[in-house]
Amino acid sequence: MTVFLKIRVSETQVVSALLSLPPKARACYVMAHGAGAGMTHPFMAAMADGLAERGFATLRYQFPFMENGSRRPDAPALAHATVRAAVAEATQQLPSLPLIAGGKSFGARMTSQSQAEEALPKVMGLAFVGFPLHPAGKPSVERALHLQSISIPMLFLQGTRDALADLHLAKAVAADLGRLARLNIIDGADHSFHVLARSGHTDPQAMAELLDGFSRWADMAVGGS
Repeated sequence: MTVFLKIRVSETQVVSALLSLPPKARACYVMAHGAGAGMTHPFMAAMADGLAERGFATLRYQFPFMENGSRRPDAPALAHATVRAAVAEATQQLPSLPLIAGGKSFGARMTSQSQAEEALPKVMGLAFVGFPLHPAGKPSVERALHLQSISIPMLFLQGTRDALADLHLAKAVAADLGRLARLNIIDGADHSFHVLARSGHTDPQAMAELLDGFSRWADMAVGGS
């Protein structure tokens, strides 16, 4: 079952959301989109469908810039407010379910920044799908420094060909975070989790590997709830 919702971010800003709720869901993933595509992008839809098959509810939502048809991502303060509004909506809609927050690329980073500033209520873990460590061609870990302020479990789902996350740096970031971090590497996947045909793998296989990794980690993050 998927339900269309509206989430109020401020007095003047309301964004759209999609709540997917499978029978006997054991947790809900509050899932933000990336900078280039919104909540209805096929990748986001495939994640929601795949997680539903694995027993997880999802709340996909729009950032205001995407809701308003702009190509320029929101300023961090507005993005953070949207993350918090989405988490609050998930709590209201599914009060008995533990929450995991995160999302794809830009959405992952805005969620982690929100958590680092002030803990997101009821969120028991963060799952990052293609965390954007740095701009393409400019390896750095500066964008990950705020992660040291987070005290709940974190999952990094990263492809080996991700131009926005040098694999050696991603491994170093996860190692520095210690027991709170898990890095799941999808071999041959780029930032969009696309794999080359010559790799012998397919995009659906990469997606299944991503979703299975999320499922195993999430069950531990929410304490088997």
